[in-house]
Amino acid sequence: MKVFISQPMRDKTNEQIKKERQAASEYAKKELGENVEVIDSFFENAPHGAKPLWFLGKSFELLSGADVALFIGEWDKYRGCKMEHAACEAYGIKILCFSK
Repeated sequence: MKVFISQPMRDKTNEQIKKERQAASEYAKKELGENVEVIDSFFENAPHGAKPLWFLGKSFELLSGADVALFIGEWDKYRGCKMEHAACEAYGIKILCFSK
C-alpha cells in the first residue's frame, strides 16, 4: 500500500520535517499494516528558487500513485495541503489524519 504524506513545511528545518515524516510513517504502519510504502514527497534537492506551485505540481504527480494520503499536523492551515486534501476527495484517495 502506497502512502503519500502531506505536511506543512514552511519555516521548518529539514530535520523537523524528517522527524515528523518518520512519526507519520510509523503511524501509517500501525494503522494500515506493515506492508506500507511511504512515497518520498520531501524535495530536499529542489531547484534553487523553485516556487510553491512547482512543489505542488510535483506533489500532485506523486499523489496520483497513492492508495492513501496521510495529513499531519495543522495541514488545514496551509494552502498546498488543503489543495492536496481536496484532490484526494475529488479523486477518491483514502484520507487519514495524524496529529503529532
